[in-house]
Amino acid sequence: MIDLIIEKIRSYHPDFNEARVRDACQFQTDAHKGQMRASGEPYSIHPTHVALLLADLNMDEDTIIAGLLHDVLEDTDYSYEYVAERFGPDVAVLVDGVTKLKKIKFKSKQENQAENIRKMIMAMSNDIRIIIIKLCDRLHNMRTLEYMSEKQRYNKAVETLEIYAPLAHRLGINTIKWELEDLSLRYLEPEIYYDLAKRIEKKREDREAYINEVIHLLHAKLGDVDITGDITGRPKSLYSIYKKMYQQDKTFEQIFDLTAIRVIVDSIKDCYGVLGVVHTLWKPLPNRFKDYIAMPKPNMYQSLHTTVIGPEGETFEVQIRTWDMHKTAEYGIAAHWKYKEQRGSHNNFDDKLTWLRQLMEWQKELKDPKEFMETLKGDFFSDEVYIFTPQGDVINLPKGSTPIDFAYRVHTAVGNNCVGARIDGRIVPLTTTLRNGNIVEIITSSGSSGPSRDWLNIVKSTQAKNKIRQFFKKEDRDINIVRGRESIEKEVKRLGYKYPEILKDDWLLQVGGKLGFNAIDDLFAATGYGSVTVNQVVSRLRDLYAEHHKDDEGPLPEEIVREQGKASGQGVAIKGVDNVQVRFAKCCTPVPGDDITGYITKGRGVSVHRKDCPSLEGADPERCVEVFWTNRESDTYKVEIQIMAMDRTGLLSEITRRISEAKLNVSGMSSRVTKDNLSYINVTLSVRNSESLTRLIETLKTIRSTIDVYRVKQKG
Repeated sequence: MIDLIIEKIRSYHPDFNEARVRDACQFQTDAHKGQMRASGEPYSIHPTHVALLLADLNMDEDTIIAGLLHDVLEDTDYSYEYVAERFGPDVAVLVDGVTKLKKIKFKSKQENQAENIRKMIMAMSNDIRIIIIKLCDRLHNMRTLEYMSEKQRYNKAVETLEIYAPLAHRLGINTIKWELEDLSLRYLEPEIYYDLAKRIEKKREDREAYINEVIHLLHAKLGDVDITGDITGRPKSLYSIYKKMYQQDKTFEQIFDLTAIRVIVDSIKDCYGVLGVVHTLWKPLPNRFKDYIAMPKPNMYQSLHTTVIGPEGETFEVQIRTWDMHKTAEYGIAAHWKYKEQRGSHNNFDDKLTWLRQLMEWQKELKDPKEFMETLKGDFFSDEVYIFTPQGDVINLPKGSTPIDFAYRVHTAVGNNCVGARIDGRIVPLTTTLRNGNIVEIITSSGSSGPSRDWLNIVKSTQAKNKIRQFFKKEDRDINIVRGRESIEKEVKRLGYKYPEILKDDWLLQVGGKLGFNAIDDLFAATGYGSVTVNQVVSRLRDLYAEHHKDDEGPLPEEIVREQGKASGQGVAIKGVDNVQVRFAKCCTPVPGDDITGYITKGRGVSVHRKDCPSLEGADPERCVEVFWTNRESDTYKVEIQIMAMDRTGLLSEITRRISEAKLNVSGMSSRVTKDNLSYINVTLSVRNSESLTRLIETLKTIRSTIDVYRVKQKG
């Protein structure tokens, strides 16, 4: 394999250091010695294939070496410093940029994913080669995904389709994008994938004969006008056919443009000459002509696209481009990376990455992982429309955007002071949906009172929604500071702490820093607004208090409060209260081991909830009381779980068998199957504590075809 890599590099970079590349290959083979892939092959095969993919993209020597070493920091004992010393600081930076945040503990899978993506974005803003390595890494992993469990295959395919394929599209690396999409479809919708492949194969001979006829005719006509070029047929990817069928609600038989004709010529002048010939030969379909040469896509893609009605009344697409454009269309940003370029040199390469700077701004603004991922998928990775400013600049927005989205993309102040809009010279409502090629002018007023809260229901882009929310958050800042401070003070008082002992400025600054705030008032405001919960703040303060008093004798304040509580006789104790009716909330079904709280109801005593129960959102804190478990070994509690799995024969019987083996009683069960063949099975169980429930959930997750198992939380 290393000889093939060397041969490929030599074809485009004859002066490279062959000994250095061979040394890197041998080093990673030794470093991963004893490690195996899920396929049973030596692990070193994977980084070698990644390096080969990078060589296919004509990447430079450092990038290919980093591809060989990309898992060394994560999966071996070798350090960053060692890699930097042996292979140079540039290689070490690239390897570190690709390395996952594996050793940091996150609260959720979503936060883990968001922080990994954040790290990649920050790293690739300094060196775009990092994401190219990551894409090659993901492509080889997807090629060998068959050796993973069904659940792992499903999760990897979803992440690839949501994150990595769109990233490849943004970078213009279509060769990788198309394969990632098709491989994802193979594991997400295997029946559809293989059915489409079979149908396409059946029509292949007929389509090839038709396309050859079209190519022959076009060749002859281009010869008449002295234009030479390469004409080929390009089949549509399986995923693009699937997407077209799904989005336009069409059957396979209704998809006519299964193949596109691609014409590659020597000059831009010839591109437009070919277009004239094509439109002379065949009638173009209205509104299906796109000039990406005059107006390139943000990923640098350039071509002329036209759809025509060809012989026998069949429609097909024709793509026309130069050889340089073709290289960019296939390899994107990689085609513009030259190994001779010096780090830090300024050229128009940086100008092609304005979208990356925009992404950097978003990741700095959005502290919440959920909000960040929603913006990434909703704005950055969505289908787009291209809109002109009155000055002729192009702004890309998510499909379905309005003039308000446009205003906030131009500048936050323009959005906040927007009072109207003109599209193509006509005044239109702010709810108007923008279309490709619109010229949009925003009408502003310095006397504007700011955005309307109704705009949150109008705008399409997550970025605009966040800007509008930030306006109201800032407007109500003083109120939120007071509200946040009071809610934190009430909670620490309820736990038995004295304000001066725990609400110390340096501790509040530490907590605020960990949550992304630079000032105490910012922390209070966020708590008052609700973007940070009281529990997030107080739990960290308690940790600091415990650390500070770890050498003191005696219990902590919250332990003293618990000692003062009196048993209710129903499995829980309530702080300072006896003989009170207690019931367990059905919305979250708490069991011993869960963090719980009590809520004083009207006429029905105290309702016990899990602390993370959605029903407590917005609850009156004055009616919350501290409760804690006093259960006996013989006590049992009802709890509901949900199993999500790909439906198959024998699934239900295997689930009930596992529950029986865990010696747990089932008091209710229901199931439903979606049109996507996903099975949702709800089971109500009697358990003694959360530990036995956790063990069962982990056992159920190992069942073949299971995607996830979790406790059911009900709203309200």
